[in-house]
Amino acid sequence: MNSTLYRRLARATPVSVRPFAQTRSFTLTTILQQNNEHDSTTHFGFKTVPKDMKETLVRNVFSKVASNYDIMNDAMSMGVHRLWKDHFIRSMSPARGAKLIDVAGGTGDIAQRFLEYQDKINGDSTSSVHMVDINPDMLREGEQRFASTKWHDDERIGFTVGNAENLEFVKDGEFDVYTIAFGIRNCTHPERVVREAYRVLKPGGRFMCLEFSRVSNPVLASLYDMHSFYVIPKLGELIANDRQSYEYLVESIRKFPAQNEFAQIIRDEGFTTIGKGYENLTFGTVAIHTGYKF
Repeated sequence: MNSTLYRRLARATPVSVRPFAQTRSFTLTTILQQNNEHDSTTHFGFKTVPKDMKETLVRNVFSKVASNYDIMNDAMSMGVHRLWKDHFIRSMSPARGAKLIDVAGGTGDIAQRFLEYQDKINGDSTSSVHMVDINPDMLREGEQRFASTKWHDDERIGFTVGNAENLEFVKDGEFDVYTIAFGIRNCTHPERVVREAYRVLKPGGRFMCLEFSRVSNPVLASLYDMHSFYVIPKLGELIANDRQSYEYLVESIRKFPAQNEFAQIIRDEGFTTIGKGYENLTFGTVAIHTGYKF
């Protein structure tokens, strides 16, 4: 060996190699939390905004759309959202006497389907729903839906304005089932929402999330994008006189994690999933995510 090269190698600083077994493992949620700690911004649709502004911006969007929310859901999905929600409740197949907390409950269509299922399928008059929504205008629509029903008279439905990331008014282990439909993508920290869901569920309780997702087939994805970015905002403009809010709602779908990523967040927060943890509906346009608290 060349003597000069030998002397250089001999003087080189030794490299310390850390055994692989001693390296720290990171879950997807841990990485998200660390990123959040060092990043004061988040997404609002395709825009980047300060985190402390997003809650207000989202609240303003839903205050604008509240009165037309159900009509627009029918128009945007051509009524298919009703089939998704029906299947969501059938997949839940709740037990008699179940206590449901429906977060981001909005106009109350999930809560109504749950109570109808219990009455008609289970012959159950003891189950109940606690609806939670951060937006008082949306929750008011839900209260109006139930105002003249037997469920309201029997005190089987309740309403609270609250933040999905901090359900401070709910005790640990209070509910049998937790649902959030088309709401979690609007939250600043979805992982905190899932963590709170785990806290408020009883052992053996079930977390269920119905949310827009990713279409994997490229041809169908292209058609879906065309409908989302061109048709839906135009419908918002024509029916609700509000194009901008519906542009945000479409953009928020694209910013939400893909099915497998969100399923991993659910597992990282303590839930057990069966199989891949989700069921795609309508080619992945939406997905039902399910986790169990064991």
